[in-house]
Amino acid sequence: MSSFGVSVAALCCALVVLGGTIISVSYGQLDPSFYRNTCPNVHAIVTDVVFNALRSDPRIGASLIRLHFHDCFVQGCDASLLLNKTNTIDSEQDAFPNVNSIRGLDVVNNIKSAVEAACPATVSCADILAIAAEVSVILAGGRGWDVPLGRRDSTTTNRSLANTNLPPPFFNLDQLKASFAAQGLNTTDLVALSGAHTFGRSHCSNFVDRLYNFSGTGQPDPTLNPWYLQKLRLICPEDGDGTNLTNLDLTTPDTFDRNYFINLHFNAGLLNSDQVLFSTSGADTIPIVNSFAFDQGLFFSHFAASMIKMGNISPLTGSQGQIRSHCNFVNSDSSRFSAVAATKGSDDALVSSI
Repeated sequence: MSSFGVSVAALCCALVVLGGTIISVSYGQLDPSFYRNTCPNVHAIVTDVVFNALRSDPRIGASLIRLHFHDCFVQGCDASLLLNKTNTIDSEQDAFPNVNSIRGLDVVNNIKSAVEAACPATVSCADILAIAAEVSVILAGGRGWDVPLGRRDSTTTNRSLANTNLPPPFFNLDQLKASFAAQGLNTTDLVALSGAHTFGRSHCSNFVDRLYNFSGTGQPDPTLNPWYLQKLRLICPEDGDGTNLTNLDLTTPDTFDRNYFINLHFNAGLLNSDQVLFSTSGADTIPIVNSFAFDQGLFFSHFAASMIKMGNISPLTGSQGQIRSHCNFVNSDSSRFSAVAATKGSDDALVSSI
């Protein structure tokens, strides 16, 4: 894209309609039409790969959104999360919030291969993450948005920042607000983006303390619905290893809808970081939860606006960074990719997808 095109894109914004209200969300230096001339079918290519992945893995849509979130919260939306550990890269995949947790890297690599076949050295891995997140929402029954594009890929990672910036599931509301505010995201963004937990799964280790020993009391979380508590204890025994999975949304686990917020009304949020949005006394998040539970269209619109806003956290643009040829390695390490491929013999062995 020409420098003129970038400067014009910097002035553009998204107009997201909320009933009779319009929210203006800045695109910054990004532009939904960035690949209009250089890779016009990129959205269709991403959609095809994600659609096929969903056939065998109904969790993959939620996992792809999580990859985008975990990428953007650490030195911006630059695909640093996707870089594997090498002699020169201390991978963010090994940070505590990501280890044995992030998944879908194989699908991202399949997308990248398909995109490279159609548009070589054109589309960044950072933009692939952004598009895949939006496609995942659509394929789960949600509403899409115009994804601002034009990000480039980093050549560095920051594992220590991943340990610091990614909010864990046991955070209270004040801690969650502070974590999001550090990224330029407000309370409405926090509630809207938490709504991504309307589909997907979680390991017992992320919430087992709520079932048996909440905050060191030796008792379950008093905000947890007793019926839901008993259901979860069957899935997550006190002496278990924490690896069992359960649905983040107990009603429609594979559908992107408002039910996550309805569940909070019944004290049936799975993670502590979910339920505190509604159960913290006097919290300003409560009316937002109420509005999203009542009006699914309102939630969809706010989610889109917040995803655009999150996707604009410190992107690399112009001549910054690079367009990686393989998402798990910086281009200067492409020889390492070839060597690993020859040794392992399959693409699945190249990624740390769980």
